Amino acid sequence: MPSPSPSPSTILNSQPSRPEDRAALGLPPMSYVEAVQSPRHEDTESSAFHKGGFELNKDTIQVLEPTSPNAQGVSQRNGLTSAPLPRGALKNCGSHGPNNVNGPHRNGRPDTTLRSRGGSQHASIRWAPLNIALERRLQTLVVLFHTITIPIFLTAFFFACAIPLFWPLLLPYLVYISLFSNTATSGTLVRRSRFLRSLRIWNYFASYFPARLHRSVPLTATRKYIFGYHPHGIISHGAFAAFATEALGFSTLFPGITNTLLTLDSNFRLPFYRDYALAMGLASVSRESCENLLSKGGLDNAGMGRGITIVVGGASESLDAQPNSIRLVLKRRKGFVKLAIRTGADLVPVLAFGENELYEQLSSDQHPLIRKFQLLVKRTLGFTVPLFHARGVFNYDIGLMPYRRPLNIVIGRPIQVVQQRDRAKIDDAYVDELHSKYVRELQRLWKDYRGVFAMERTSELEIVA
Repeated sequence: MPSPSPSPSTILNSQPSRPEDRAALGLPPMSYVEAVQSPRHEDTESSAFHKGGFELNKDTIQVLEPTSPNAQGVSQRNGLTSAPLPRGALKNCGSHGPNNVNGPHRNGRPDTTLRSRGGSQHASIRWAPLNIALERRLQTLVVLFHTITIPIFLTAFFFACAIPLFWPLLLPYLVYISLFSNTATSGTLVRRSRFLRSLRIWNYFASYFPARLHRSVPLTATRKYIFGYHPHGIISHGAFAAFATEALGFSTLFPGITNTLLTLDSNFRLPFYRDYALAMGLASVSRESCENLLSKGGLDNAGMGRGITIVVGGASESLDAQPNSIRLVLKRRKGFVKLAIRTGADLVPVLAFGENELYEQLSSDQHPLIRKFQLLVKRTLGFTVPLFHARGVFNYDIGLMPYRRPLNIVIGRPIQVVQQRDRAKIDDAYVDELHSKYVRELQRLWKDYRGVFAMERTSELEIVA
């Protein structure tokens, strides 16, 4: 009697790829690359795998099928056009997918529970192994540098002050940046360095998470744009990667558009750091700076082809940065809409999936007194002091380094604005109309891509005052 022919699944893959099935058969776990390359023969309702920051399951597999990138590495899926993954991003995924790059975890978050040993419980710090690839070490080093950039440059300044030989140079330098320099607000971008923004080290920075930039539609270089970045997160790592460097391919996705990331004006009063920020193309978020950036340079020397990126929620929003949720401080934030009307710039919402997952923060609901103190600091000093933690350089549980969790920055559709230069003639009803359109586009981005980039969300997008 002839033996039955093997099933198609047996022909395609004689070994299971699900971890629990392989463990039952005594087989070692498959690596991430092997899982991607092997044909899937299991029930798609109960299995999923990760690929380059995307999670594939029965609901989204049609979105994430392999695509053919064009000559520049740009790919298209589910209505989004995405820049190529940063160099080393797939290597960053390790052996269990990109969500497990912080060591052992549950549901994509590090396992920091108490462990029992000998009948007693204790908090265990999980140390990073010593045999990690050099590329991952370089990624960590670059992210560490960015995280503590201000202390590094201030330390260098005070060290220089301790050497009398430098005093003849430091004194006029301090007078210049305090009284005469307007580079951060002039809108000329004369200190912007394309070389510095395109350095390979920023590829390491983006690959650490990894981060990726996606666009909904192309943007013409004959318009001006105000990109509103949401959410703020703790440090806005995604905004820096996407708009202050070329690591995520902004110029590839939006050719002809010169974009400037804006930050607090006080940062340009910090010696040495201000020069680094100006070279990275950053500028002040003051009204004067915004208007100058959108009215100078560009194709017609009047701002066409220029864009600015504003983290709209600001310091207040950083206090609401909790993993697996997004609370946006936006209801009463209409100054950027009025700026768009005065300058004739189109509004472009940007939603960063994963920004809030990079750190853990004390919940304001559980610590109301701390929240009141933080708000007092903000009213007094203009900035906040979020109490947060994540991982360290050599451990997975304690430190100020962000977690290695995927960042997907989605740029929405532009909202066209009719210019009205006279502030007194700006109609409040028109401001409200544009603001409502902006909010609806943000909500569309959330609804369309939450099933792809926010699989572990515990709440829906919330817009507060």
